[in-house]
Amino acid sequence: MKRHLPFFMDYLRDQRGLSTATLSSYQKDLEQFIQAMEDRGLTEASQVSKTHLTLYFAGLKEAGRASASVTRASVSIRSFFRYLMVEQDLVHDPFLHLESPKHQKKAPQILSETEVARLLDRPDLTTPVGLRDKAMLELLYGTGIRVTELILLNRSDVDISLGFVRCGGDTGKERIIPVSRVTSGWVEKYLSEAWEALADEEEEALFPNRLGGRISRQGFWKAIKKYGAEAGIEADITPHTLRHSFAAHLLDNGADLRSVQEMLGHADLSSTQVYLRKPKENLKSVYQSYHPRAKLGSQHD
Repeated sequence: MKRHLPFFMDYLRDQRGLSTATLSSYQKDLEQFIQAMEDRGLTEASQVSKTHLTLYFAGLKEAGRASASVTRASVSIRSFFRYLMVEQDLVHDPFLHLESPKHQKKAPQILSETEVARLLDRPDLTTPVGLRDKAMLELLYGTGIRVTELILLNRSDVDISLGFVRCGGDTGKERIIPVSRVTSGWVEKYLSEAWEALADEEEEALFPNRLGGRISRQGFWKAIKKYGAEAGIEADITPHTLRHSFAAHLLDNGADLRSVQEMLGHADLSSTQVYLRKPKENLKSVYQSYHPRAKLGSQHD
């Protein structure tokens, strides 16, 4: 199986256009799986049975792997065997009739508007790094883009005068997202007062690190953790928390689901629906206020 892995990764990158982060996850899942099978003396895909797969996924759960992680591994390995069925003349698919591991989705971590304001107020605006971090936090919360998309932004991707940002991560699926005057103002301030102090002359990155190159996911992850702690936020926040909060706050304030879906870049509307947070206790008042028959009844009271 190991000899087929490089060709499968080329297929995922060239034919399916998967992002670098997703490719890395596939690679890791498959390397672990292939090693586990080789430890059992199974070196060929044709030797792997449904029982082997069942025991493997059960072992991942017993080892404490999160359900999302086990589900992701299942998707990676299943895709690998489908590829082998088509490209390598594998006759039997061991995934046939095998039930996929259940993934229990956790509710997204969403900050209150007050918590977001406290977090965005933490960077030290008297330093170039502080202004950079302020602009990054404002842009992340103001647009809902993914952290990978944020760090891959170039200066040319942000139009301050027209108020939009162009992003697409590393998948090539470009989308245009509006940016508020507040967010644009902070990005403009950062570019005019701090960017040159951080960037190399040839650098295109909107957000460079202290050494002049593009900031990494890990670098920004550490920064947002620090600011969260300083802001007294008890939740274990990540860069994705601001994306979740962006979507939830838009919907809470009356934005329509389809528009939020487009801004987030979700292919499936169900991915956006998780951010709907209408309290159940308000359902009756909403019904009475807006349904024609309910309003008609109140007129007769």
